[in-house]
Amino acid sequence: MSDLQCPTTVFLTRHGEAEYESDLLTNAGGSLTLQGREQARELGRRLAGERIAAVYSSPVARAVQTAELAAARLGVDVVVREGLQEFGPGDLLGLAAGHGLFEDVMDAWLTGDAERRVPGGESGAEISARVFAVLDSLADVHRGEALLVVSHGGAMCASLAYAGASELSREVANCASYRLEGDASGWRAGVW
Repeated sequence: MSDLQCPTTVFLTRHGEAEYESDLLTNAGGSLTLQGREQARELGRRLAGERIAAVYSSPVARAVQTAELAAARLGVDVVVREGLQEFGPGDLLGLAAGHGLFEDVMDAWLTGDAERRVPGGESGAEISARVFAVLDSLADVHRGEALLVVSHGGAMCASLAYAGASELSREVANCASYRLEGDASGWRAGVW
């Protein structure tokens, strides 16, 4: 991030509710449900007064769909960026998805153990590094502006814990947003 002191505001947001093509863990997939589409439109309405300059999204379909619906309300374009995607299932790839598979790892991230990882997957520190690399590059381009960035719950959990966000849990609600402000002194996070 450049050394200019004009902060960039990022509304880091989880995608809307999605349904998946399979019950098996994958690195991709998911399309918004009808409720997820309404959540995304409501996200655009909530952010209408924030003067959003641009919307950026993870390349995963459920995030892109969320970004497009919110951006339509905001009157801005969507740009897809690698680095904002969810953490992968690692060695659990192809196994049946089930509630609680990643809870221990995410709880570790929330309590400051950024080196924990899903077996065969990324650590919290690695996830945070790739997400904040994207946010730093966006802050350099959008100094002093507000942005909507659509990502995923697990990636947000790891990254926001790293940024010291308060009131954070592993259950990031669909279309929940955290306000980040970034400048030369780093990123500060809070619930919005």
